[in-house]
Amino acid sequence: MLDRPTPVLSIASMKEKVTPAEWQARIDLAACYRLLALYGMADMGANHVSVRCPGEDTFLINPYGMMYEEITASSLIKIDHTGRIVDKTDFGGFDFGVNRAGFVIHSAVHQAKHDLACVIHTHTWPGMAVSSLEIGLLPLTQTAMRFAKIAYHDYAGVVLDLEMQAQLVADLGDCNAMILYNHGLLTVGHTIPEAFNAMHRLELSCKAQLAAMACNTPLRHAKPEVVEATYNNYQPKTRRPYGVQEWPALLRQLDRVDPSYAT
Repeated sequence: MLDRPTPVLSIASMKEKVTPAEWQARIDLAACYRLLALYGMADMGANHVSVRCPGEDTFLINPYGMMYEEITASSLIKIDHTGRIVDKTDFGGFDFGVNRAGFVIHSAVHQAKHDLACVIHTHTWPGMAVSSLEIGLLPLTQTAMRFAKIAYHDYAGVVLDLEMQAQLVADLGDCNAMILYNHGLLTVGHTIPEAFNAMHRLELSCKAQLAAMACNTPLRHAKPEVVEATYNNYQPKTRRPYGVQEWPALLRQLDRVDPSYAT
């Protein structure tokens, strides 16, 4: 009979071991993981969110084997762009590592896009379903029109080889969202709130498209010029940065549910 793990991990605090800037990044990243779980975008311990460590050529990512709902600021693992673990907390006897695919995908973006801080990758059923459609994401709703010029990346197997990084970055281009065909979704942002905002809206867009297509009736398409105008209205030059307004409210929501993410 297998030994049952303890229901709550005993994780040593990293607060006094890192800079204030890194600690804040850890809190926001842990919050992002909790929010993905809260909004139904987690895949148990799979998938990953990463953030660049302020002032360093390293990034933080989840321990492979922890559920999103139990991730805390102190539990995040710092790695460099070779996949070497730079700093890892004491998990109370558990030896969590890093998902190889997570390292390959996230290090590719962090190395190539120094202006971006956060990368989110999910395997939700709506995202995977749309990723399996030849037509990809359609601009059927106002929310989806924000992604009228989304990037696409062809599936070439589980992302385990560093040779896959160049094509992934090339396909992403200057977009902040990408559909990985036959795989899932990816968003990036200059901040964690910005990347989460993009993923939340992309997920909603996929759900709406699948629901509309399931009705088995002709789809109502907006005029191309309207789609283009709506897309432009969602671009950074026409509005405040995404995430600024709702992030504090999302943190308050987490605090009401379980404030342990910030430990």
